[in-house]
Amino acid sequence: MLQITRASVRSILILQTKFIGDIVLASTLAGNLQREYPGVNIVFLCEAALADFVVGHGIASEVVSFKRSHMRGTTLQRAREFVETVRRLRRHRFDMVIDLADSKTSRFIVGLINAPIRVGFSPSEKRLRWFERQPANVLAKPFGYGEQHYLYRYLSPLEALGVDLRVTVPSIAPLPQETARILALMEKSDLHRNGFVAVHAGANFPGRRWQPERFAAAIDQISRETALKVVLVGGPDESETAAKIMAGTSSPIVNLVGALSLKALLALFKEARLFVGNESGPMHMAAAAGTPVVGLFGLTSPVQWGPVGVPSISLQPSMPCDCVGGDLCRRTDPSKACCVWRLEVDTVVGAARELLAQTEAALGQAV
Repeated sequence: MLQITRASVRSILILQTKFIGDIVLASTLAGNLQREYPGVNIVFLCEAALADFVVGHGIASEVVSFKRSHMRGTTLQRAREFVETVRRLRRHRFDMVIDLADSKTSRFIVGLINAPIRVGFSPSEKRLRWFERQPANVLAKPFGYGEQHYLYRYLSPLEALGVDLRVTVPSIAPLPQETARILALMEKSDLHRNGFVAVHAGANFPGRRWQPERFAAAIDQISRETALKVVLVGGPDESETAAKIMAGTSSPIVNLVGALSLKALLALFKEARLFVGNESGPMHMAAAAGTPVVGLFGLTSPVQWGPVGVPSISLQPSMPCDCVGGDLCRRTDPSKACCVWRLEVDTVVGAARELLAQTEAALGQAV
């Protein structure tokens, strides 16, 4: 029988090869492990663009990064990236590996590293084919603690290891230097703490993005009713969406799309009164910063992916969804379904109004 003691675990690798929202949720796993194994060196395997955020906020002490563009490139690029990544991982001689990615590639990496303690999911998210094997010697349930949210998928390894659950929701404090930069930027833009709504209109697939014209209409109505200003946020590849929203509104908007690092974005969310946006990584970042969230969902289930740890309202059109995406829509794939397009402006504005009213008293106490 595998014996695990605190003294035997000095270094842990967590394979989390997905996106920033997954990193935010997985930060709770890292926080619990840091408490269970004082002084442990936690290393994340993650996409290179996320490395600075992960290390800067103490989610991990180190990162071994890979470039997603290379892993999706030519056969030669993929092979080089894989070999180099494994080579860097093997230098560490990990005592424990936790495979949150749960993919064919991640399982292969776990087998090559061959740490004494190897944690994986059973059954895997995608059924293993006859020639695949699960290299883990500690098997975690698909979702731990009897819960359904993906947060508890990423916490499930703790249950399998017999580690006490102390950190139950993501909570990531902005770095002081980033807060200072954001406050200076807010002063230039005539923004005040708790005086603006952060809006994220992007997502990695068009069908998951609520229509720009509806965002514009909702922004105008929220601004008119509340006198709150609006700040648009997002990555550089979301500038076209931002331009459409700006063109469709009469309200003054501060457009910071493409202007902020992930660390600066977290600091901005901390100062916001409310977040309104599509189901995406920034939604989870806003919740981790402690900001109330109105999340817009399509086919993806809010039960599994809704914001956690803060007052929130998750909106989803009635199901089953009549297809509104035509050839773009893949109905059975939540990441490629257009159901969010069916949300009405009044529904989103009503949720924002309700959440602002709910959190008004707490805001007064904080001030």
